[in-house]
Amino acid sequence: MSQGQQPHGDGDERHSTLINNSNAVRAVTSAVEGTLGPKGLDVMLVGPRGEVVITNDGVTILDKMDVTHPAARLLIQVARAQQEKIGDGTTTATVLAGALVQEGVAQIVRGVPASKVVEGMRQGVEMALAFLSDRIRVIHGLDDPLLERTAFVAGRERRDMVDLVMQAAGKVGVDRLRDPSYSLADSIIALEKAENEVFEGILLRQRPLNTRQQQEYTDAKVLVLLDSLEPDELDEEVLTTEAGFSRYMDLRKVFASDLTRLADMSVKLILLEKGIHPDAEQFCLDHGIMVVPRVSRTDLQRVCEMTGATPVRRTALHKESEQLVPFLGYTAKAVYDETLERVRLHGGEHVVTIIVGASTSEVVGEAARIACDAASALQAAVVGGVLPGGGTSELAVSYELERHREVQKGMEAFGIEAVSTALRRPMSQILLNAGYNPLEKMEEVRAAQISLGTDSMGIDCDTGAVISYEDKGIVDPALVKLHGLRAAGEVAAAVLRIHHVIKMKETGSFDE
Repeated sequence: MSQGQQPHGDGDERHSTLINNSNAVRAVTSAVEGTLGPKGLDVMLVGPRGEVVITNDGVTILDKMDVTHPAARLLIQVARAQQEKIGDGTTTATVLAGALVQEGVAQIVRGVPASKVVEGMRQGVEMALAFLSDRIRVIHGLDDPLLERTAFVAGRERRDMVDLVMQAAGKVGVDRLRDPSYSLADSIIALEKAENEVFEGILLRQRPLNTRQQQEYTDAKVLVLLDSLEPDELDEEVLTTEAGFSRYMDLRKVFASDLTRLADMSVKLILLEKGIHPDAEQFCLDHGIMVVPRVSRTDLQRVCEMTGATPVRRTALHKESEQLVPFLGYTAKAVYDETLERVRLHGGEHVVTIIVGASTSEVVGEAARIACDAASALQAAVVGGVLPGGGTSELAVSYELERHREVQKGMEAFGIEAVSTALRRPMSQILLNAGYNPLEKMEEVRAAQISLGTDSMGIDCDTGAVISYEDKGIVDPALVKLHGLRAAGEVAAAVLRIHHVIKMKETGSFDE
């Protein structure tokens, strides 16, 4: 029997691993695609102890899902990579990756070699990225109306969250937002029973050691210690000898002298990465020094950036005053907020904290996720511009790819076709979630795009009419789309190239 007359059963067996992986990817994609668009719904996540999270945030859904299939876990990496790099667009990136896998599998099953499909998809993704880059609208400052609309769309039209983010962006400034090392979303803190607020400074997540002491200091010197505040240690064996005990007492005297030096230098705030010795705790209480122990390394770094402090180890306390002064920071005001049970550090140029409050932990958690999406989208738009949202740009690019596929020589054309078809999935899913027939409405959109010569035409999800998304301010950060498509293409290629899944033996096992 010739190869061309091979029974279907053999073909199914040959592609069994590929189809199995595709089904797993499809299962994960289906969990988040219903959340896309303004008419998308929420997902309820239920934990092993009955805890509940209700959200339509893609990365939250995927991160908390109980997923064991290796191919499905690869897809989840798309969302995590998107979240870490951009902070928004995780659902769209996941849907795109799922669509690329599905379309790629369809081409391979019909007889196109996997290597040709993968190479064609690589070419198609690169062309699509170039086409999208050519369509970017640049943001001209924080007053650009498209910037506020970008945050509004990403913030799921929550005006209160968007106002917070826009206010914070105004205090931070464009230059700070364009700094690759800065993340506006990291400035967001969710607190139960708090009021929404933006203030210039840092809100520490830890309480001070003694909340009954003086609660406010102005023009305060700050010491940041990447250590515990306690005497230098000795081995227990050493303490059993007379000489060792004498050495221990000497160290206690040195420690007492170090504490006295800090008080003489008018240090009013000490932040510790670790704990504190009881003697030091009492000394600081007696001398009016606020101590905040067990502060995270991230918060310590933020404090150092704001106050100008240099983090030091415990041994630095042995230095003379004039040697220790350059390591100290400064804050205009340090105050313990009894309502929030947090320490506020005021002052510092272009440093803000966004407080998101609500009545319950579930509500405040979701509000914070919305604010983070809005903040990430705003920052990405400032850095890389915007594109019409709702899948309109991807639809226009898909037809442009289709024209290139028609003149492409070789079987790689089938991979380009897979990318072209997959790019239509975001708009198709948004329309489906809104209750419309995707095929009918996408044809209306495409006709409008051609007749008007613009990629911004889309469907009003309330009325079903064709409208200009750019005129209505329905835009997405360009970086969200570009990074999402690139990451989706990489994961799809990895899944499509898997021929077998083999379980590895446990580490340390051996053959007899």
